[in-house]
Amino acid sequence: MRNAIVLAAGKGTRMKSDRSKVMHTIIDRSMLAYIIDALRAVSVERIVVIVGYQAESIKEAFPDVEFALQQPQLGTGHAVMQATQLKDEDGDTLIINGDGPCIQPETLEKLFQTNQDASLTLLTSVLDDGAHYGRIVRDENSHVQAIVEAKDCTEEQKQICEINAGMYCFKNRDLFDNLDKLTTNNAQHEYYLTDLVKILANQGKVVKGLVVEDRDEVMGINDCVELHKAYEWMRNRINNNWMKEGVQIVDPLRTVIGKDVTIGHDVIIHPNVEILGHTEIGDFVEILPGSYLNNSKIEDRAIVDSSKVVNSCIEEGSVVGPMSYVSNNKTIK
Repeated sequence: MRNAIVLAAGKGTRMKSDRSKVMHTIIDRSMLAYIIDALRAVSVERIVVIVGYQAESIKEAFPDVEFALQQPQLGTGHAVMQATQLKDEDGDTLIINGDGPCIQPETLEKLFQTNQDASLTLLTSVLDDGAHYGRIVRDENSHVQAIVEAKDCTEEQKQICEINAGMYCFKNRDLFDNLDKLTTNNAQHEYYLTDLVKILANQGKVVKGLVVEDRDEVMGINDCVELHKAYEWMRNRINNNWMKEGVQIVDPLRTVIGKDVTIGHDVIIHPNVEILGHTEIGDFVEILPGSYLNNSKIEDRAIVDSSKVVNSCIEEGSVVGPMSYVSNNKTIK
């Protein structure tokens, strides 16, 4: 069985917003929505979101997942302790931060696969300089023995460039059987989930580290500058994928395409275009500059000229615009 715990209780004060950090939007959905979509894509059966700040608004937005309340907030280990509904489950449990929307299903699948013969697999990243991040300490078999915080590193450990990316896959029983061994004997007086690495390793259990190929995929978002960085990463990834499929995107830096959009062949998309939601674009379609499409169907050989099309259908060979607004389930023939 596959489970997941998403840590989403914090306010995110550096966003300088009254909204919960995980509810800020990238392209056409919230950060948290991207994470839940990725978890669903790898067949996670139970998703528990740990909430705190503005808990009710998050619950209303995601009626199809489970929740646990963390109040007060005493660290990552304490957050996981609140997911008591999972304590008797078998299988593997992913623990993921709610402010990391760029994570891809392929990476989550690798985590599950790598953890098949381990107690814990943590996602890691290799930097040119480990800087202030916790270092991954491995033994002679490349198994992880501990995560050492930068301020506690020896001179030798400071040379380690592999750092903790903050995402974990546990054998669920090992996770919940050892949470009570966490203590607050640290500078922050909080329960650190990372302490479980050493606890499990000292029990002789296998702890693995999986290096993520693109370290930007595990970026965390703390302010609006980082929110924009994630927006750019996601936009570029989607656009590049479509161009590899033969879609002619004239200016990828001025084109935004949502992840649920489908596009046929021999399509030309001009600059300053947004295509969002579950929009379907057929073959030989041309989208001219300044167009906005959302949850609509653009059939083969249609042309959209500087127009907005929302929840509607443009039939085969039709021309819309310039400067038209088509909405409310209309069909243009």
